[in-house]
Amino acid sequence: MPEVVINIVSYDIVQQASLASCEYPKEVDEFVKAGFTKEQATQVKPPLVKESPVKLECKVLEVKALGTDAGSGNLVICEVLCMHIEERILNGDRTMIDQAKLHHAARLGGDWYCKVTEQNLFKVTKPSTKLGIGFDNLPSSILHSNILTGNHLAQLANVEAMPEIDDSFNNVGLIFILKEYHNNPVKMKHELHLLATQLLNNGYIEDAWQVLLRYPDAYTTPTTEEDALRSATNDSLFSDHHKVV
Repeated sequence: MPEVVINIVSYDIVQQASLASCEYPKEVDEFVKAGFTKEQATQVKPPLVKESPVKLECKVLEVKALGTDAGSGNLVICEVLCMHIEERILNGDRTMIDQAKLHHAARLGGDWYCKVTEQNLFKVTKPSTKLGIGFDNLPSSILHSNILTGNHLAQLANVEAMPEIDDSFNNVGLIFILKEYHNNPVKMKHELHLLATQLLNNGYIEDAWQVLLRYPDAYTTPTTEEDALRSATNDSLFSDHHKVV
């Protein structure tokens, strides 16, 4: 059965990996051409790339051709037999890879690549252990909001059950909005949704729900007057009372 080693390319070795992608003749040693160091594997015959922070020793299960035209390539399906991970990229508990330390190099298209750093990493909560309520169970005024985006709605729809109002919840921005716009429900709803977007952008999903639930009728659809308010959204987003507390 064919064997292979998958070597993860970090930013530190991306230029060498690119050089190794040249169409050298079969007899040419690309380790030598690219300046890589061979390291003996433990379970397969192909050598490891010593400079790679993560190496996966694999056996090849299947190779699927993705086409017959030039550049079509192949899909190689493998079973990982062994993984080698440099200690310097582990988390503090040494239980898993710290993604902020790995500095992946991601291949895009043409000459374009992307460096994965702590500054451009972000988390998306996975609904693997629960079922989210889904868009279809969101209150009408939230689902048809002129402020909340699809990403915001998905965050709200990822809760396991519809939240209830928590009377102990305290937020300075919320208090201001409820007091300032108690006689103007349309403006109140607009401002509550703006505040909720800031909370959601910072990952405070439960807080965003508490803000949205304060609207007197969370199950109504937007009105023409609410649509008109949308043009003022950018100015409102940066007002002091919308700062997350």
